[in-house]
Amino acid sequence: MTAVGSVDVEAELIAWLDTVLDVRVLTDLPANLGDVLPVVQVQRVGGYDDGFRLDRALVDIDVYAATREAASALMAQTRSLLLTELRGVATDTAVFTVARTIAAPAWRPYENPALRRFGASFEIYCHPVS
Repeated sequence: MTAVGSVDVEAELIAWLDTVLDVRVLTDLPANLGDVLPVVQVQRVGGYDDGFRLDRALVDIDVYAATREAASALMAQTRSLLLTELRGVATDTAVFTVARTIAAPAWRPYENPALRRFGASFEIYCHPVS
């Protein structure tokens, strides 16, 4: 049996989002962020497990775009996909069962005034493929 916590939630979410969004999806922001907009950043920020199979990952997602409207729209699209399409997705290593919003999308300040950032936090339930 595969060990609890064996799923790399960041990598799996990035791979899935990359297939359903027409933007760059990553964990680490590139040095030339302003040149590659729009961008979706996925980072696991914690979570817990049931000690058996189920991983409950807390995931922070930030989107970066040139305008506030574009960032807000991309965040709304990303959130909608997570909440309506992720359930039941199976990859070679993971099965996603639930996605919930923990902190609703909101504008987040960013030090570069040429960029706009919206972010939200989600609880993503997944387990290894049996």
